[in-house]
Amino acid sequence: MTESPRKPSILIVDDESGILQTLDILLRAEGFEVHTAQGGKLALERIPQLTPDIILSDVRMPQVTGVEVLAAARAHDPEVPVILMTAQATLQTAMQAVNAGAFYYIQKPFRNDELLAILRRAAEHRQLRLENRSLKKEIRRRDRRTAGAPIGSHPLWLAALSLAEAVAHTESTVLLTGESGTGKEVVARYIHDLSLRADHTFQSINCGALPEGLLESELFGHVKGSFTGAVRDKDGLFTAAAGGTFFLDEIGETTPATQVKLLRVLQHREVIPVGATESQSIDTRIIAATNRDLEEEIKRGTFRRDLFYRLNVIALHLPPLRDRREDIPLLAESFLERSGQQRGEPAKRLSDETASALLNYSWPGNVRELENALERAVILTNGPTVNVSALPERVTERRTESLVADRTAPNPTLEVIEKAYIMWVLQSEAGNKTRAAEALGIDPSTLHRKLARYGVET
Repeated sequence: MTESPRKPSILIVDDESGILQTLDILLRAEGFEVHTAQGGKLALERIPQLTPDIILSDVRMPQVTGVEVLAAARAHDPEVPVILMTAQATLQTAMQAVNAGAFYYIQKPFRNDELLAILRRAAEHRQLRLENRSLKKEIRRRDRRTAGAPIGSHPLWLAALSLAEAVAHTESTVLLTGESGTGKEVVARYIHDLSLRADHTFQSINCGALPEGLLESELFGHVKGSFTGAVRDKDGLFTAAAGGTFFLDEIGETTPATQVKLLRVLQHREVIPVGATESQSIDTRIIAATNRDLEEEIKRGTFRRDLFYRLNVIALHLPPLRDRREDIPLLAESFLERSGQQRGEPAKRLSDETASALLNYSWPGNVRELENALERAVILTNGPTVNVSALPERVTERRTESLVADRTAPNPTLEVIEKAYIMWVLQSEAGNKTRAAEALGIDPSTLHRKLARYGVET
């Protein structure tokens, strides 16, 4: 039995109920799924609820105009065709509508066949866009092993990727959680590549790698003379990411002052550059990530509850590598293939003993630690096979000592466990903070801050 084609959905917006009723009857008879909104204000509420295929809106309406409906529709879905209609058409208003992104501009009164022809073209345009998006998504699904794409077949990992794919085409803010090195930036880029913003830039920043003043300048920009060294105006990364995606990594490391400014960005979609008095509108999708438990940070008073709720629209947790050990061979093979391509030589392979060592290690630094260990091994390997002797000692040795002291409280806090583990890694790396940060999968500046918080001399 052949599946019947899906009816294109249309939202009709007009402040006159008679016009809404007339168009409703006409378009239902022509096979459209019809929704109506009497006035632009109601349309702004219905657009995100319905996500219609087409919007047909009057221009001159009280409170919210058709041009404002157009802007809101394109902000929600940049590819939705919006047709504007008015009884007061001028060349200037027609040009303004087209420049604002209208699919078509039609003057009242219009003939029914004229309107239906425009709507059918809009429906075809929408269908082609949806098919293109679906094809692009399917290609990504089939080719996850390309450079930079998320790799893995464990059910936990596939569940995370399925959620990423489901939310990619929306404009919702995403909060990625998981231990350091689990691939949060890789998944953020994956979401961007599958989104309607894929043709625009992907910007990222590690919020834990910069001091507060420099971080705010990088995020929001600054004006000339706002501080020593500000010799010219500079756009921030929110502005640089216009039309694209901005990835805020380690957002849990931000200070309360920076969190207030980030909250304003999420609430009003605008930034105020350092030293400026006027705000600037931004058009960027925000994806944030943290290895902290932000709800615990809220209890401690180090993270704002209102900012958490703004960020946590779509929560996506990435499992640690120790919980998906079956993916270690896939990841290792991918890293070796990429290394071979970069060096212009055949990819090296793992000996059985090396592969076994990789599977038996707990990988506290997760995928990032695995990649670093294999990069080191490739450099130290002259032949085609990576032997176990080329792996870091911490990967090959069997540890029997406890990670926490015998006298630790029966129910230690996460902070106590974190401190104990960091100190253990630091000791195993002979006090070398750079190597310890690499093993932990965190930025060296983050390690320094944590040690300072623990009262350890840095």
